[in-house]
Amino acid sequence: MGIVLQTMLMPQKRSVLFALKGVIAMAMALSISIYLQLDRPYWAVISAVFLQIRPESGLVAEKALCQIVGTIIGGLVGIFILANFIDFPYLGLAFLGIWLSVNSGLSAMIRRINFIYGLAIASVTAEVIIVLSVAQPSVVSSAYIFNVAQARMSEIIIGAICAGLVSHLLWPIKVKHVLQQQSKKAINQTLEYLAIELDPDGSHEERHQHIDQIMQTLSEVSDDSSAVTYEGPEGPGRARAANQICHKILSLLSVIQIFGRLQRRNAELVTPVLAGILKRQRDIFIDISHSDNFEVSYQRIKFFRRELAQYRMSHFSQNPLEARLLKITLDMASDLIILLRAFRALENRDTTLLHAPRMQPYRDPLIGLTRGGRSAIMFFIGSFIWVETASYAALMIMILPVIFSIMLDRLPLMLVSLVLRRMLVGVAISIPVSIFFAINLIAQSSDQLGQLLLILAGPFFVGLIALANRPTLPYGLGFLIPFTILVRPSAGVNMSRAFHIDYTLSSALGIFVGVTMLYWLFQLFEGPGVKLMVKRIFNSTYQDILLLGNQQNPTSWFNRRMADRLLRLTAYDQRSKTRIVTDLGLTGLNIGNVIIRFHSFCTSLTGVELKHYDDWNKALADAYLLATRGKYSEDFDKACQQLNTEIAQYAKSMSDIEMIQGMFQRMSMTLKRSAQSMEETLALTD
Repeated sequence: MGIVLQTMLMPQKRSVLFALKGVIAMAMALSISIYLQLDRPYWAVISAVFLQIRPESGLVAEKALCQIVGTIIGGLVGIFILANFIDFPYLGLAFLGIWLSVNSGLSAMIRRINFIYGLAIASVTAEVIIVLSVAQPSVVSSAYIFNVAQARMSEIIIGAICAGLVSHLLWPIKVKHVLQQQSKKAINQTLEYLAIELDPDGSHEERHQHIDQIMQTLSEVSDDSSAVTYEGPEGPGRARAANQICHKILSLLSVIQIFGRLQRRNAELVTPVLAGILKRQRDIFIDISHSDNFEVSYQRIKFFRRELAQYRMSHFSQNPLEARLLKITLDMASDLIILLRAFRALENRDTTLLHAPRMQPYRDPLIGLTRGGRSAIMFFIGSFIWVETASYAALMIMILPVIFSIMLDRLPLMLVSLVLRRMLVGVAISIPVSIFFAINLIAQSSDQLGQLLLILAGPFFVGLIALANRPTLPYGLGFLIPFTILVRPSAGVNMSRAFHIDYTLSSALGIFVGVTMLYWLFQLFEGPGVKLMVKRIFNSTYQDILLLGNQQNPTSWFNRRMADRLLRLTAYDQRSKTRIVTDLGLTGLNIGNVIIRFHSFCTSLTGVELKHYDDWNKALADAYLLATRGKYSEDFDKACQQLNTEIAQYAKSMSDIEMIQGMFQRMSMTLKRSAQSMEETLALTD
């Protein structure tokens, strides 16, 4: 509670401005809805509340668009179900449950929070239209269904438009600034990690702590990159630059493992020449990570790459492994140059950057089934209570927990539990504030809109202050939504029907019980186990390694598919001491990038499609999958010998053959170490 008190008593300037903007947006939404004589104007207020969760202009615009599209789709689905099943209400509720579970399952296939929110809105819009119509069967007709759907859709759309306008016109906050900060953070974290990997004395815990931080920051960059496209003509270019940053960081992570593992486990293979270059490289990474001068850092990397290129041309290496690692070092310097250029493009347009696609979420149908099933169970529990009791409180159990379930499903279970507990505190606070403050004052006031807005402004402002800070956001959300539903601000709000204590307490009880049930539902239905999910991710990586040769742009295709997998693996693996799961994920990333570069090298060297290349690719993928199970097969070594013999027929110099031999040697060492580490880990857990 110390964080809450600090946030409330000593709010930051940005929090105050955020709260003011939120109050203005909600006041606009409520005023317009009342002016248009909509039935439940408070839904417009709720719509505006959800858009305040991220106040940046681009994110608000994207979320408003998703909300509007989701509202229209949900409204049409609601009308369709009512039109066909109004005489069979139980069947209609069953189809509604299926619609909710489908949206919840689809939310598992995407990472962008605004798109997930759009699916949640599509669910809740159909739910509100159907449930409120079925609750009054005596007045239901075609005209009534259309009017209800039109009113609910209009209210939600009005809230979205008002929040979007206020976000763009009053003290706007740009996504591009947030994206620049996140990208700079990700680049510095990456440089620090590269330096730690090159440090022979670096600790295992420190390396994995940096990996966790990098993947989390990359996730934030990827999630926000789409929203920057809504911020003017330069937006799409900035989005491409952010995607390029993600791709190049993943490429660097895939390569640096080679040097780190070589120094730690096979130090005798590090030649004096290679040791000197690695030390120089590490010093450069440290200096750049601490520098605020972009141009100096950029020129230093360019100079280092030029040095490496000149050295490789003037010195013939007798050691195949050394020759291969020098080439990898040169590639890393090139990737780092593009990474810095991409960062500069977030501010200054750079048309020479290649188009980099967005990171792709890991799509596992098993996760989708789990999420869809959880939302359906929550809805059907509320439906059963409502059918048996005909209580208005049951309607709250059916509506709010479902939207919270879809929005929270993407978070780890521990974080979901924390968020829901804090939301329950917010719900508990909203009940006395609604009854003893807002409703009491509104009952004594006239029907003037100005008085209503003044009474509501205080609680809204306090709730928005909490909503503005990530640690207190669940408190704010848990307070604002129930407060709005309990008060039900509308025209003629002080009429006696609005203040039936049985309605208020019943609604409050329904909201509190619904969120509590959702909390326990998450505890009881955690979803697939960690071991199963890790195995499925490794299998998906194996399949992608086999398909690399069929892709037009294999580097982008592979990196964008591996990003979310690595994020999930690091989350699954954080409680482990060995962190072997994360290591194997990084090994998979490295293998994919090695195959891509090796295929390009073979094509340029031989000019023909090698007969044994596909067999080698398959053997490497098989060896990786075996390593994830703690095993190693000599088939990969045989495939390497076979392919090396074929390449030797086309090689123009001995250095090319030696470089290929060095790569084969390095890959074999990596797979053997990974298999041994996994075998030891499995032995400890058995």
